[in-house]
Amino acid sequence: MKRLVSGIKPTGEMTLGNYIGAIKQFVKLQDELKDTEFYIFIADLHAITTPQEKQTLRKNIKNIAALYVACGLDPNRVNLFIQSEVSEHATLGYIMESTLYIGEMERMIQFKEKRQSQTEGIRTSLLTYPALMAADILLYDADLVPVGEDQMQHLELTKIAANRFNHLYGDTFTVPEGFTPKTGARIMGLQNPTKKMSKSDTSSSKDYILLLDDLAVIKNKIKSAVTDSDNKIIFDKENKPGISNLLTIYSAITNKTIKEIETSYQNKSYGDFKNDLAIIVSDEIAPIQKRYNEIINSKELDTYLNRGRDQAQLIAKRKIQKVFDKIGLGRKK
Repeated sequence: MKRLVSGIKPTGEMTLGNYIGAIKQFVKLQDELKDTEFYIFIADLHAITTPQEKQTLRKNIKNIAALYVACGLDPNRVNLFIQSEVSEHATLGYIMESTLYIGEMERMIQFKEKRQSQTEGIRTSLLTYPALMAADILLYDADLVPVGEDQMQHLELTKIAANRFNHLYGDTFTVPEGFTPKTGARIMGLQNPTKKMSKSDTSSSKDYILLLDDLAVIKNKIKSAVTDSDNKIIFDKENKPGISNLLTIYSAITNKTIKEIETSYQNKSYGDFKNDLAIIVSDEIAPIQKRYNEIINSKELDTYLNRGRDQAQLIAKRKIQKVFDKIGLGRKK
């Protein structure tokens, strides 16, 4: 049976972009890939590459876990767990640091960007976290890794780590393959449609939609989204990034093609389009919020996370023991 592995950092509240680009795809895949095991985790170890407030971090961890379930992930189908509760992630992360080279880490685009914006107090983990990311994947012998365009470089580094370890110590790790969903993989900001939707990278709350935003607020954010002056509802990412982004959102939620949506709105205004999209997005999010409120403080959520952790540990402990034996660490059992 194949395995799919993915994680999300609990460094902020979950946006519509996270939902369309990642979670909605997982829900679809769990129904389509019947011969695949799913390991989905909250990547809290990755969060501490930058300073975090303890209570906020714990709240975000719990919120994201609840939202995963509320968005449709089936805990009976998916192993949902918290990364730091499976200590083998950190153990293999160090072994991957001992497999990869500093030059390979320094070439990572995200590290270069963050180093430029954060000139002081750069933590060592900001440089080495791609090794932990590789460990997250290789620990479960993942066959499939859903990745956005901005993560492809990290997946390539994971492949390098797997192949290098296998060459040095013998066949140990599965070399994973990545894939990017064709539609909705990258949702842009509503006020700045040239940048990815993110709460942390913008000063305007109108630029992003949070899954826990009030429904009236969500509708207003869609209606006030930046477009352009010609009022033609066509997809042209380069010349019309605003309306193209809204068309992507519309398509991802309704499963209609961009062409079908363009045709149905060819004689209508931006106002008509935005009003309809505001209702579509609100109707999509309303049941998610209802389910979230049911489970956020329930024993049900803890049951799911405990079960996911236990299954992850079962796989992870076996893999770490195999890695130790290959390298020669510890006493032979």
